[in-house]
Amino acid sequence: MKKLKKILFFLLFSFLSGILVVIALNLYIYSSTNEKIYKTVEALPEANTVIILGASVHANGKLSPVLQDRVDTGFYLYRKGKVKQFLLTSDHRTDDYDEVSAMRNYLMKRGVPLKDISTDPAGLNTFESMHRSQNVFDVSNAVVVTQPFHLPRTIFIAQNLGLDYSGFPAASVEYKTEKKLIFREKLANFKAVYDVFIRNISSRTGNETKTISFIPKE
Repeated sequence: MKKLKKILFFLLFSFLSGILVVIALNLYIYSSTNEKIYKTVEALPEANTVIILGASVHANGKLSPVLQDRVDTGFYLYRKGKVKQFLLTSDHRTDDYDEVSAMRNYLMKRGVPLKDISTDPAGLNTFESMHRSQNVFDVSNAVVVTQPFHLPRTIFIAQNLGLDYSGFPAASVEYKTEKKLIFREKLANFKAVYDVFIRNISSRTGNETKTISFIPKE
C-alpha cells in the first residue's frame, strides 16, 4: 500500500511539475516577444515584406478559415502601404497538396500583381519558414502575420535567429479547433526552444545536413 502511495505521489508530482514548466515557458516566450507584436496598424512599423505562414487548404483549393484570416490580414497591410510585397511560406511537398499556390491565387484574384508575390513551398514548419526567409529569400526586415496564439512562438524563433521581424495578429474569429490549436501551441514551445538553441547551433556548425530543396519564385 505504501509503495502504491509513493507511485501515485510521484505521478501527481510529475504531472503538476510538467504543467508548471509549460506555463513558465509560455510566459517566458510571451514576455520576451511582446514588444515586437503590434496590435494596431498605426503602431506597426513599415516593412518591405509581409510573411504569411501557411495553414490547411481544402481539396478544392479553398483556404481554411485560419489561413484566409492570415492572408486577408496581410492583404490589408499591403493595401494600407505598410508592406510592399508578400512571402508566402508553407507546405507543398506533394503534387496533390499545395498551400502556397492557393494563397498566391487568392491574392492575385484580389489584384495583387505576381511580381509582388514570392512563394516558399518548403516552409514546412514555423522554424523552417523563419530560417529560410533569411537564408534563402534574404528577407532582413518583415512583418509576420499569423493568429495571436501562434505569433509569440513565431517571433521568438525569429528573434533567436537574429531577424528584425515584427508580428501582427491575423484578424480572426473563434475557430472550431481553436482550443486544440492553443493546446498544441503551448507544447510546440518546447520544439521552438530545441530549434533555436540546439538545432540552429548544429546547423551553423555544419552538423546538420539540409534536405529541403529551394524552389524559386514562380
